[in-house]
Amino acid sequence: MANPIVAIVGRPNVGKSTIFNRIVGDRISIVEDTPGVTRDRIYAHSEWIGHEFSVIDTGGIDISDEPFVNQIQDQAEIAIDEADVIVFLVSVKEGITDADEKVARILYKAKKPVILAVNKVDNAELRQEIYDFYSLGFGDPYPISGSHGLGLGDLLDAIVKEFPQNETDEEDQSIRFSLIGRPNVGKSSLVNAILGEDRVIVSDIAGTTRDAIDTKFTTEDGTDFTMVDTAGMRKKGKVYENTERYSVMRAMKAIDNSNVVLVVLNAEEGIREQDKRIAGYAHEAGRGIIIVVNKWDTLKKDNHTLNEFEAGIREQFAYLSYAPIIFVSAVTKQRLSQLPELIARVDQNHRRRVQSSTLNDVLMDAIAINPTPSDNGKRLRVYYGTQVSTEPPTFVIFVNDPDMMHFSYERFLENRIREAFDFSGTPIHLIKRHRK
Repeated sequence: MANPIVAIVGRPNVGKSTIFNRIVGDRISIVEDTPGVTRDRIYAHSEWIGHEFSVIDTGGIDISDEPFVNQIQDQAEIAIDEADVIVFLVSVKEGITDADEKVARILYKAKKPVILAVNKVDNAELRQEIYDFYSLGFGDPYPISGSHGLGLGDLLDAIVKEFPQNETDEEDQSIRFSLIGRPNVGKSSLVNAILGEDRVIVSDIAGTTRDAIDTKFTTEDGTDFTMVDTAGMRKKGKVYENTERYSVMRAMKAIDNSNVVLVVLNAEEGIREQDKRIAGYAHEAGRGIIIVVNKWDTLKKDNHTLNEFEAGIREQFAYLSYAPIIFVSAVTKQRLSQLPELIARVDQNHRRRVQSSTLNDVLMDAIAINPTPSDNGKRLRVYYGTQVSTEPPTFVIFVNDPDMMHFSYERFLENRIREAFDFSGTPIHLIKRHRK
């Protein structure tokens, strides 16, 4: 099941981006005092007391005639429609404004859980000012301070209580995979070619596919798949229609709900910056990844074309060094028969579990080849490692001092683990932990 979605909404300049950054633990949103500076929804994954969820930072809802107001309001309303829980953010310093009341009227119609958070409560004296916000009609307001990080724990506790219960379909053992990519890279054509039927609309007009469409099929060897075709993700600033903004959100949901993600590139157009951004969503979500280069039949090729194109992908997608690359054509069906087997192999690797004894043999052999680094006479000691989860495979390495395991040595150990076990197509996570 896809992660629950939390949307932070409110009028401009109440601190939505600051709260968003606090919740996800990183400065992803631009934070500036100018109202309306966040002009597009920004998505990120977060976790609180064992609950994983996605967060949307919206551009706010306003009733003035400032630039971008209508577009920002559209995006906020879309986020409200797509969210499972809504955080309605107001500011204690300005009190209740006409814009706050307009937001409240929109949220009354949302029929979603709404949690009222009063931001900029930076001291105890300001806590006395929050009671006026009861008049908005959303129950107890939660006093918080984005700048100081106060009250966020109570707010997050309230958020996770409203999450829908996970309803897993235990009978569905199929491998779920989604196709993501810029508009017009040929995702819908690939769907039709794989299925051998016109399952979705195919058009040369970018953005034809609006929704994510689940399709189940079984290969000759009896493997069950569920395929999700998603609408193309447009670069920020080029998403004009509300329906396309919905499509981006639904594509993010598809990634969260997939075992394997096919990042589709257009061989005719080469690699664009947006391709890397889109692939980054799947990488950060920890999904199995395959890079699919479509429209390969349209290129004039020589003996070096494939190797040169692959080298360009490896250079541009350095963080996806583990992802296999396949060159296909939806028109000629070139190599399409290899896709189901490749998806199944990546899914298997994504779920792979390694015995601790075997893992530690690999770690000790790696240390024998390349001894651990030392600093000021103190040497990093690796005691043992164990796998703690799958999808993606995650390993905890117990050491004497986690700060001494530099990135380069961590990457060395990851490479040795990959050489010993087949983890092609899946990211693997190494967690350094001090042995008590």
